[in-house]
Amino acid sequence: MVSHLNHVFTAKIEVDKPIEIGDVGSGIRRVIPITGGTFEGPDIKGIILPGGADYQLIRHDGVTEVIAHYTIQTDDGVPIYVVNKGYRHGPKAIIDKLIRGEEVPDGSYYFKTSPVFETGSEKYDYLNKMIFVGEGIRKPSYVEIEVFRL
Repeated sequence: MVSHLNHVFTAKIEVDKPIEIGDVGSGIRRVIPITGGTFEGPDIKGIILPGGADYQLIRHDGVTEVIAHYTIQTDDGVPIYVVNKGYRHGPKAIIDKLIRGEEVPDGSYYFKTSPVFETGSEKYDYLNKMIFVGEGIRKPSYVEIEVFRL
């Protein structure tokens, strides 16, 4: 039996131009700097701190493996470390546009993640001990991710 999903927050993560590493054997490696942003939900909100990055591997089968490391900070000053892993794939024409930084229709590709949080805050300790899933939308200058608790 699977529990229902509870919306935790929606994040708008601002990103810079990708750093293209090139073909590393298992695919094309790219690093996408995270420059800021915001997040907000029913019980938590704040900002995304600059300095993180999304380390992407665009596999030869067309699937992009995403592993983003970044820090969010709640509006009451609590920093929370995030590691968000997932997959993005879809029709080649859509994915090619995304890679070039172009706008594509929402829902035209698969973009799901599994964020893990770390915090020393008692108030937000629930983040340390629950399972979360995310659904992403890639825009030219930001990524929007809706985060849900199982």
